[in-house]
Amino acid sequence: MKSFTGFLKNPLVLGILVGVVGIGLGLLWGWVIQPVQWTDASPASLQSSYQEDYLRMAIDSYGLNGNKDLALKRWNTLGDAAKGSLAAIQQNPGSQNTSLVSQFSSIVNAGTGSSLPVSTPVSGVTSGKSGGSSLGRIVVIFLSVLVVLIVVIAAIKFLGSKGRRKSNTPTRLAGDLSRQVELTDYAAMGQEAPISHFVTTYVAGDDLFDDSFSIDSATGEFLGECGVGISETVGVGDPKKVSAFEVWLFDKNDIQTVTKVLLSSHAFNDPATFQRLKAKGEPIQVSAGQRITLETASLQMIATISEVGYGEGMLPPESFFNRLTLELAIWQKTVPNG
Repeated sequence: MKSFTGFLKNPLVLGILVGVVGIGLGLLWGWVIQPVQWTDASPASLQSSYQEDYLRMAIDSYGLNGNKDLALKRWNTLGDAAKGSLAAIQQNPGSQNTSLVSQFSSIVNAGTGSSLPVSTPVSGVTSGKSGGSSLGRIVVIFLSVLVVLIVVIAAIKFLGSKGRRKSNTPTRLAGDLSRQVELTDYAAMGQEAPISHFVTTYVAGDDLFDDSFSIDSATGEFLGECGVGISETVGVGDPKKVSAFEVWLFDKNDIQTVTKVLLSSHAFNDPATFQRLKAKGEPIQVSAGQRITLETASLQMIATISEVGYGEGMLPPESFFNRLTLELAIWQKTVPNG
């Protein structure tokens, strides 16, 4: 129930549900509670069998009163269906007086094209078009409700699974972890507050992890950039098993970018890996709470390792990272004049 309530907070889900419920209630009201009923319908609106019955009664009535005008008036109320009904009676008169049918046919043939007004619709006649069987109506309602339920369930499952996939992605989880980090209060420690302060987190599965940040002065002047990215992996298969990261600092006033390599315990103690990564920057074995300083001509950055976790598997212990959170604090160094 809690997850369903969460779905309702999504405007798209809520809109779909409201629309579906509205359609369902409309069908229920229009077909069950207050269905459309046609009254005072013209004989032209009747089903063909009832139109034929109406014309038979008109013929019988003419035989009793001999009123030609009334006969033509009733003929005209059938509209285009009159000729077909008369032909059906002529082919199958049944108990109808054939002589009377012939007389009625002669009258309407002689009166064809006359401008006699159409009579007022016969009160109380119900249109055959509205009178579908109750069973058919129930089947239609059942199928409509079934379709509505299928649409609702499919929408909830699709959006719910989409939301779960989105919420469980490594980058989404990394962002949540970064926001939970309590930044170091350097001012409370008696130091000058940094001009820039960032937090970045790697979570296993983010094979494209490469976070970078722009460093600006208090007045908005661009001073440089800093960041963290994957430097080395071990083993095979997906996701990648990251064994080392590069943390770097770029200063627009310096010709060289300063880089230090953060190694897992196993990578740091493996001579071949250590020597290979040493070419990228100073190798440092990662440990929680550790502070690493990078300096350029006019910038200083302290990278604090807020959290570190290792993955488990077939590889040696502490050989690759499951997660790593870094807090990056940058200061602008005072450059002496001259």
